[in-house]
Amino acid sequence: MIKSILAFAIQRRWLVVWLSLGATLFGAWSLMRLPIDAVPEITNKQVQVNTTAPALSPAEIEKQVTLRIETALAGIAGLESTRSISRNGFSQVTAVFTEATDIYFARQQVGERLLELRAILPAEVDPKMGPISTGLGEILMWSVAYAPLLPASTSRRRASG
Repeated sequence: MIKSILAFAIQRRWLVVWLSLGATLFGAWSLMRLPIDAVPEITNKQVQVNTTAPALSPAEIEKQVTLRIETALAGIAGLESTRSISRNGFSQVTAVFTEATDIYFARQQVGERLLELRAILPAEVDPKMGPISTGLGEILMWSVAYAPLLPASTSRRRASG
């Protein structure tokens, strides 16, 4: 079997060369179209609502703020789940959406619900949406880009100048 493959490759060496060149060109073309991403996005789509109320204890902020925000967000299209944290004077509600949901649509829906909700929240409380970011986005994001090399004469001038 191996001898017949070698014999075929030797007898039709130009065919093998052209097929190899074609495979190389196809590989180079595919490489140019390949998106390079250092850290793939693995975080789900989410909108965070942060609220400060310095005078409220965790139990009060849970009852008067967190629970009301979670209830107001219920029923938004594409909403998968909500989770929350209530601390001394601080409430954070995270609304998790499906991957098919546009993040700007989700933020618009959350913003509209928060506007309606302000009337029943305590006077000193002002819920605000967090920025569009992810857990990985706050650590490090980088990409690889092609930069052409400088001609030898230009690089010498820069080094001496």
